Amino acid sequence: MPLVNMKDMLEHAYENGYAVGAFDLVNLDFLQGILDAAEACRAPVILSLAESHFGHFDFDLLMPGVETAAQRASVPVAIQLDHGVDAASAVRAINRGCNGVMVDYSHLSWQENLAGTREVVRTARACGVPVEGELGYVPGVEGEDAERHPGEIAYTTVGEARAFVEKTDVDFLAVSVGTVHGRMKGKPKLDYQRLKQINEALGIPLVIHGGTGLSDDQFRRLITNGAAKINYYTALADAAGNAIRKNVQAARNKGYTSLVTGVRDAVSVEAERCMRLWGACGRAAEVLAQCRPWAPVEHLIIYNVNELDEKGVAEMMAEGRRVLSAIPGVREVLVGTAVKDEAAYQYSWLVRFCAPAVIDSYREHPDHVAFADTRFRPVAGERISIDYRIVDAEPQGPEEPPSGIAAYGVESRGAASGVGRTL
Repeated sequence: MPLVNMKDMLEHAYENGYAVGAFDLVNLDFLQGILDAAEACRAPVILSLAESHFGHFDFDLLMPGVETAAQRASVPVAIQLDHGVDAASAVRAINRGCNGVMVDYSHLSWQENLAGTREVVRTARACGVPVEGELGYVPGVEGEDAERHPGEIAYTTVGEARAFVEKTDVDFLAVSVGTVHGRMKGKPKLDYQRLKQINEALGIPLVIHGGTGLSDDQFRRLITNGAAKINYYTALADAAGNAIRKNVQAARNKGYTSLVTGVRDAVSVEAERCMRLWGACGRAAEVLAQCRPWAPVEHLIIYNVNELDEKGVAEMMAEGRRVLSAIPGVREVLVGTAVKDEAAYQYSWLVRFCAPAVIDSYREHPDHVAFADTRFRPVAGERISIDYRIVDAEPQGPEEPPSGIAAYGVESRGAASGVGRTL
């Protein structure tokens, strides 16, 4: 169960004066190492997948493994798209299983950043997914991520931050106060007074990008002044690289698996060090108790058809799968036919929503309305629709629906009833 609402997780951190690590992962060794660390010190954690890293892995292939690992964890976990390139990236991430998104428009003008982020918030909010915005610019200096963030630092100002949050309604804000992506050159100089003023003006969880190279005291002062989420990758990559270099030196003429032995452990050690330093260690139980679980909703329709032969039904179903699966918040669209000819209902749709909020946004989405009104309802006579969520056998944390099978709306309707707006 411990996939939890990311907004609940970060608000708990913000209110209790600690920070959750959002650790970028690029393969299963990173995924397992990060979760090993969280389990070892009983800490909440965010599994972060940065679009700037998609050249190193296939997002669509890796996401099922990330989601499965999160679901079987015993500590609270959230999954976030980091540094998405546009609103389409956010929709793709939500539909693949991310329950937090960050689309990076920080390199654009203030107005362009505002407009783009507002669009992402509007789309994600309809899916119940929180959004991180970024204001100011955190450049790269050296290391793996430096080349992806060229240019000079642009500090976040208090006035612009206040206006940006008011106009976009982002849930969290990444700010620029002197950190850099990649490795630091020299001693970093952080503007704590600026961060303090931003925190006092906004009162929402703040995010620090570019955590590698900071001292223990610098991290503590950032957290004291409102940082509730810290993005972290370069030091993990360096730890993994060091483990591989040692293997190369000690095991010449060995194969791949010998060379990557110990990478998972190296990632875990560094991630756990951060979790302990940032105050997240030992917080798992209280976070689980206060976070809503993140679980999909199943939208099931069983129906019969009028005036369509089998070919026509198949074409209608194929079109529906194509159209409906692209709607934000739709995880999967399955169609089926009855096993027995004498079944009361011969056909079915199973549409999997990422969260309960999608029940309403899906119903009103223009693509759904157009398909339902022109292709489905005219031929679907008798039909039954139900939205439900599979309940964890051992629920943890506050539930949105009552216990048992959570029916968000059960409606039986005939062809001429005109009731409801879902399929």
